[in-house]
Amino acid sequence: MTTALPLPAIHASHSGCWLRDSHGSTRATGKGEAIIAAADTPLLMLNAPLVATRLGYPDLSGLDLLELFAFIHPARFMVPTPKGLAHVLDLPEPDGDDAVPALLQIAAETLLATCSDPNWPEREGAWSALQNLTRMRWPWAPLLAARLATPAKAERWLFARLPEWEEAPERPQPAQVALAPEAITQRLGQLTGSGAEARPAQVAYASEAGEVFAPRRREGLPHVLLAQAGTGIGKTLGYLAPASLWAEQSGGTVWVSTYTKALQRQLRRESRRAWPGQRGNGTQPVVVRKGRENYLCLLNLEDALQGGFAGRAAIMAQLVARWAAYSQDGDMIGGDLPGWLGTLFRQRGIKALTDQRGECVYAGCPHYRKCFIERAARASAQADLVIANHALVMVNAARGRDHAQRPTRLVFDEGHHVFEAADSTFAAALTGAETIELRRWVIGPERGSKGRRRGLSARLADVASYDEAGGKAIAAARYAAEALPGDGWLQRLAENAPSGPLEELLAAVRATVYARDESGGQEAGYGLETEAAQFEGAFVERAQAAQEALAELRVPLVRLGVRLEAILAEPPDWLDGAGRARIEGARHSLAWRIDLLAAWEALLDRLGGPADPEFVDWLAVERSEAREFDVGIHRRWLDPMKPFARTVLEGAHGVMITSATLRDGANWDTAIARSGAAALEIAPRLSSFDSPFDYAGQAEVLIVTDVPKGDVAALAGAYGRLIEASGGGVLGLFTAIRRLRVVYGRIADRLARTGLPLYAQHVDPIDTGTLVDIFRDDPRASLLGTDALRDGVDVPGHSLRLVVMEQVPWPKPSILHRARRLAGGGSAYDDQIIRARLAQAFGRLIRSKEDRGHFVVLSSAFPSRLLSAFPDGTPITRVTLDEALHRVSGSVSARTIRSESPA
Repeated sequence: MTTALPLPAIHASHSGCWLRDSHGSTRATGKGEAIIAAADTPLLMLNAPLVATRLGYPDLSGLDLLELFAFIHPARFMVPTPKGLAHVLDLPEPDGDDAVPALLQIAAETLLATCSDPNWPEREGAWSALQNLTRMRWPWAPLLAARLATPAKAERWLFARLPEWEEAPERPQPAQVALAPEAITQRLGQLTGSGAEARPAQVAYASEAGEVFAPRRREGLPHVLLAQAGTGIGKTLGYLAPASLWAEQSGGTVWVSTYTKALQRQLRRESRRAWPGQRGNGTQPVVVRKGRENYLCLLNLEDALQGGFAGRAAIMAQLVARWAAYSQDGDMIGGDLPGWLGTLFRQRGIKALTDQRGECVYAGCPHYRKCFIERAARASAQADLVIANHALVMVNAARGRDHAQRPTRLVFDEGHHVFEAADSTFAAALTGAETIELRRWVIGPERGSKGRRRGLSARLADVASYDEAGGKAIAAARYAAEALPGDGWLQRLAENAPSGPLEELLAAVRATVYARDESGGQEAGYGLETEAAQFEGAFVERAQAAQEALAELRVPLVRLGVRLEAILAEPPDWLDGAGRARIEGARHSLAWRIDLLAAWEALLDRLGGPADPEFVDWLAVERSEAREFDVGIHRRWLDPMKPFARTVLEGAHGVMITSATLRDGANWDTAIARSGAAALEIAPRLSSFDSPFDYAGQAEVLIVTDVPKGDVAALAGAYGRLIEASGGGVLGLFTAIRRLRVVYGRIADRLARTGLPLYAQHVDPIDTGTLVDIFRDDPRASLLGTDALRDGVDVPGHSLRLVVMEQVPWPKPSILHRARRLAGGGSAYDDQIIRARLAQAFGRLIRSKEDRGHFVVLSSAFPSRLLSAFPDGTPITRVTLDEALHRVSGSVSARTIRSESPA
């Protein structure tokens, strides 16, 4: 039997607290006694922030096994629950909450014993990291020091161990090939395997997908396919079959774009059927690409390791460094870095280790040749398949700097989100947060700020000393950037003491928004907005002054860009390859900031004149929990698919947009409008494939009619009783965080006492991806959440058997929505959005032929016109809550009987 570490352990859940002493005696205890025990001596615990939340004691600290696991097994997946810990260490699951402290003692000893195992695969670098963690007084350090032997030879520094990427020649243009339907069907059969059941709809879908890989007939007019494929069709292999065949025959690269990280992970797994992990020459045929802000920045990590972080954040940096040595690709957000690691330290330290501000110095970085981002970019240029996301595809198309050739064959999976991604990508926001970031990029650190920020003068010092005109442009830009908001701008606005033309404009924006607020205080704590219209002369004058200040900054930046081009055209003797790459990077950074300034100027220029019908403009004060965090002017395209068509579609040869919820019922009009095809006068190819599932026998929609709207107590009671009737396995969807929190607070303890754990977004100190992992791993758990859980959550099987929506998901009545509603047909536009949301939420329920479940909407006045959101044949019934409980519990009982019956 595995021995236990003789240290006291604690476990706290909504059903109670349990302490186990070093002699092996476990007892239930109250929260007060548990807090006193934790304060007296370090206790073993799992997920300290979550335990602290359960105890109501935010200052809790101790020996967190998640931190130990991250040190011993970096880059290894684990569900951060007692059950998940037991599974990953091959230990017996605890029978109940009272058995968890004993598990923690055994798990701690198991992890520590790994240090003595000669086959420990993550040994390298552990001793060096431990020396640093010892100096930081990490609680686990003394226990590890007693187990971890000094290595026979000195360990290499992390930055010496990481491999360098290699340059590769550009690939030739892909050959012009047309895919035969028979060849696509044969390839699909190879991917699905000989034992797979025949799916005629998947074969037809794959054949349709093959059409987008045909040679383009006219410049600027790509093949566009809109393909709706219900859940269970097998979309992924359906389009990977022609994609892999085309890549093989043409030598080209196919980009598949998703909206969620969950689908990216699924695509990576599925792609292994078509491509090996590596080619014979060591290159990768499949590469996952994300935005720069997702990857570890090695320069930021080095700064953190050398004193840039302090306290608990410094410990986190050491654990991230351990992970970096074993990571597959350096992806910190949705990759192999445990999603729970950052939440253990109660700070946004993870984001501080990525390139959030676009400040990369490219070849000027000492770690440039080992950079995860650059490695992924170069690998994608040689790949057959690039798995990206909608935002990255659009940003790369708009800004143009990418080591990979611009993709000519694109598949947008989760295609119903393309509009949303384009809306965000092509937006403009002149806000305090955005302008202060631009100031810092130009000027650099001010008043002794720490970190690696470098202004233009520092990043281009050699250029300034070599080229007089370039040096003058840098100096002029630095002087002009003084007009942008600086540190403390938000406080100055609150005190009515703005400094400079931009802060004066933001002060006027803030005053105007509050003056026009008609919420009557009912929306206190939430953002406020007002349309950009009917301004007084003083406001327009401030806008003009701000516009002039922005122009004074843009002009020298343009001059600097011209000088950099001249230096690259006629390079001096001292400009080596790395220097050229650094200047190319600076040119790219300059170009998109010049475009940003031009967009801001255009926005301000319109404030004194007539509105531009192509755009929707408004003023906003952003707030969270009654605290202001930003103020500014916003602009969105009325139809963001127009810039999408110009920047993405026009340069492509073939584009497929696919989803299970692409069209509205049998109507393709919305799908066509949201594809961008109309902007290029393209008639897209349309195809639709129904789900193979028996919705009449597998699912039932229940519209509960007797839960009063606005009665939070009744709402919480309904959720609690439904979760009990289902025995867990409930995904609860809310349209407001406030109601979610209230419902959770009312029912979590009661459910936990009956063995039904409840988790919630915006409540539990756990990231969304990890919450879904926990939910998927425990069939008795339930999860409450908002929009992020309505789409992209794949939990097949018994773990999800009931979806509950608190009400009809009406669109938020914002200024932007009002404008689009007016242009899109009024209430019919709203109905399209609601039906799409209902269809996406329903799609979480039935993910395989074995799934069974109910979809419940707690709405006494659910409009009948919205019922078409659900698949044809799905039973839909309006019932009382008692009847709904009877049907849910009856279904669960019947399923239990079937599963227990002899074969």
